[in-house]
Amino acid sequence: MKLVRRRLFTAATIAAVGLAATACSGDGDSITLYSGRSESLIKPIIDDFTEATGIDVDVKYGDTDELALLIDEEADAGRTEADVYISQSPGAMGFIDDALAQLPDETLALVDPGTRDDDGRWVGLSGRQRVLVHNTDTVDPSTLPDSIFDLVADDRFQGQIGVAGGNGSFQDFVTAMRFTEGEDVAERFLADLDALDPVPYANNNAIVTAVGRGEVQVGLVNHYYNFRALAENPNTPSANHVFATGDPGATLIVTAAGIVEGSEKVDEATRLLDYLLGEDGQRYFADETFEYPLAPGIPTAGDVPPIEFGDVGSIDLDQLEGGLERTRQLIADAGLES
Repeated sequence: MKLVRRRLFTAATIAAVGLAATACSGDGDSITLYSGRSESLIKPIIDDFTEATGIDVDVKYGDTDELALLIDEEADAGRTEADVYISQSPGAMGFIDDALAQLPDETLALVDPGTRDDDGRWVGLSGRQRVLVHNTDTVDPSTLPDSIFDLVADDRFQGQIGVAGGNGSFQDFVTAMRFTEGEDVAERFLADLDALDPVPYANNNAIVTAVGRGEVQVGLVNHYYNFRALAENPNTPSANHVFATGDPGATLIVTAAGIVEGSEKVDEATRLLDYLLGEDGQRYFADETFEYPLAPGIPTAGDVPPIEFGDVGSIDLDQLEGGLERTRQLIADAGLES
């Protein structure tokens, strides 16, 4: 099976797995969750679910795509080890759609149609937007460009851009650019970015930290990382710059979750998804991780600007030569894989 199927972006903008397992103790029902989201982001709300329902959750944390490969390998071997899978983005869900069960209509109805799988096999949990985080001591926000293409058009930020080329959200952003702007444009953007000698980082959090420390002036990240940094230290000299609506630099991405086909704990797994999409779960994503809640009626937190996810649509990676594998190759060819 090739990793080239559906992935969710905005229509407007558009190896081994290191697993850490945690288990909740108890005498009641239990389910196994494979989480492509980090423990720091997801464990608190999983613990709340266990406290509210009495259902223990055994969590295996790992890289989103590698966990999808693991589920695929287990399915090929006739085994079902996970009951629920949570992914950083829907691309990995598309890879294993044959290994995902049809979700109940009641669960799918908890979010708008645009933020769930057209075939009903996964549902969005929260949303993120790509932004340019910048150091407020060294960068005048009024001088930042409206388009990400203008960011790499000159040498103003030579050696001063933080990039996590191996991170899934950066790959999502490049894949969206390939779809909306064309492969040649995406390839040229990556070459122009590499010509500026960007500083490689492992992930978005490391970029935001580096910007706040003045190691680099700007960085390409998801919006909520800087809001989390400011919540921890309001004096951090960093802020998000959002590119113009419709620009690839402002791509919107949703996290996604589904139930693994063959699970013997479908009722319990469904209760977990419903909890994450209920008021407590959505308020957690809004207030604690500063993401965009996807269930209607839940406001964003603090200074996080409201945004419309109603125009999010599916991109079929089969329409792109090589799909995600091709995106990764383009990033590596440009020397940006970190």
